[in-house]
Amino acid sequence: MTLTARAIAALVLSLSAGHALADQVPGAAAAPAIPISSQDRFYSADQFSNTVSVVDPSTNGLLGVISLGEPTPANLSPLYKGQLLVHGIGAAPDGKTIAVVSIGSNSVSFIDTASNTVKHTTYVGRSPHEAFFTPDGREVWVTVRGEAYVSVLDAATYQETARVETPNGPGMTIFSPDGRYAYICSSFSPETVVVETATRQIVGRVAQASPFCPDIAATPDGSQVWMTLKDVGKTMVFNARPPFAVLQTLDTGPLTNHVNIVRNAAGQFAYVTVGTENRVKVYRTDTFTLVTEIEVGSLPHGLWPSGDGSRIYVGLENGDGVAVIDTLANRVIATVPIGQGPQGVTYVPRAVTQGDGRANLTPLGAARASHQLVLTGEGDTRSQATLFEQGQVQMLQIAAAGLQPGKPYVLAFANAADGSGTLEPLTKFMTNPAGSAVVNAVGPIRQVVAADAGAPRRWLVIASGTPEAIGAVVQRQSE
Repeated sequence: MTLTARAIAALVLSLSAGHALADQVPGAAAAPAIPISSQDRFYSADQFSNTVSVVDPSTNGLLGVISLGEPTPANLSPLYKGQLLVHGIGAAPDGKTIAVVSIGSNSVSFIDTASNTVKHTTYVGRSPHEAFFTPDGREVWVTVRGEAYVSVLDAATYQETARVETPNGPGMTIFSPDGRYAYICSSFSPETVVVETATRQIVGRVAQASPFCPDIAATPDGSQVWMTLKDVGKTMVFNARPPFAVLQTLDTGPLTNHVNIVRNAAGQFAYVTVGTENRVKVYRTDTFTLVTEIEVGSLPHGLWPSGDGSRIYVGLENGDGVAVIDTLANRVIATVPIGQGPQGVTYVPRAVTQGDGRANLTPLGAARASHQLVLTGEGDTRSQATLFEQGQVQMLQIAAAGLQPGKPYVLAFANAADGSGTLEPLTKFMTNPAGSAVVNAVGPIRQVVAADAGAPRRWLVIASGTPEAIGAVVQRQSE
């Protein structure tokens, strides 16, 4: 029997009905593209508001947030309920469930995409980072970054069924499109391991150019794996098949955060977020050449393509927004306000097949408020800072850059704009090999630096040394 082209197309659609994987990550290139519609959803894990933001890609509008925990200072008390530091996110192949990781409460929250409600919470080991479903949807692999294993959960019962031993500090797992391999990079050891999914045995090892890999992506054509190295500002590419040889190492820039793959009419491309440059860099996957750089906003972090590859959505960690990029024009076409400090993100085609999908969502509210600051130093060095409103206090996050590699520094208050006088330390930090760092502090900082708390004004500065032995001021808050 000979099938017509229309019949073949109908057969493909019927086979894919209820199955959200498209010809973009994490699906295979052979899957059908899924055009953007009002049934799709973009989700972000918002670390400082402890929310999941829900966006309708057909309008690029925020529908609301799913609250998983309280803002600071409520979470400084014993945490009997709710989640803390909402960080990682992954979607089931059928689009009906997202798994949201909270690194401060060691949890994975399974959220129903139709009702926006938590249907189960599983607690795992210390400081999990990301959770991803196997392509068959039967398991969820959770990288337990504070330990040395991946926790394998049954996707139906949500219970741990196995552990896959890894090098210390597994950062993220991504699967080959056919599900045969799990690629697990490390955040504390300079080694990525390749695990055969069925047997859970390590079948390959790839040396990382540095110990700290936060993100990894497999191309839909099944040929390559890309991973970022945040501490040295590089991105590595290796062959997705044995012997898993390294193909390329790219210098992408300090605080290289996440990488993801887009397939469109122009070919297949890797999109890489570079935090200190506020850019997304686009590379061809066949020649590894840089195609373009796209200015997106403050501290881009996670990113994920639509089901047809026509857009890619980029979470702005210090911008409380998501930048929407047209991947053929490679330009930002919208910026959508979302929760505070988006980290991991995902795009789910056909997440809501009935109704408007607004049930149980709440307004963004106070999580909308944030304030931007810049610290500058000699040689046009600069660090960007954001104050995230939490009520009476703020979470301060600084993307420090332009400092000496591997050196101790202090974030402090100064009595004068030029940094002179006595310094009051807020926190200490150590720069990575690229001379950058992400620095956090909490307190009534906005009131102090804006002098609206009835006290003399102070200025944020970065000084060399430690709180016990503070050295020279190297960067100062700009007016």
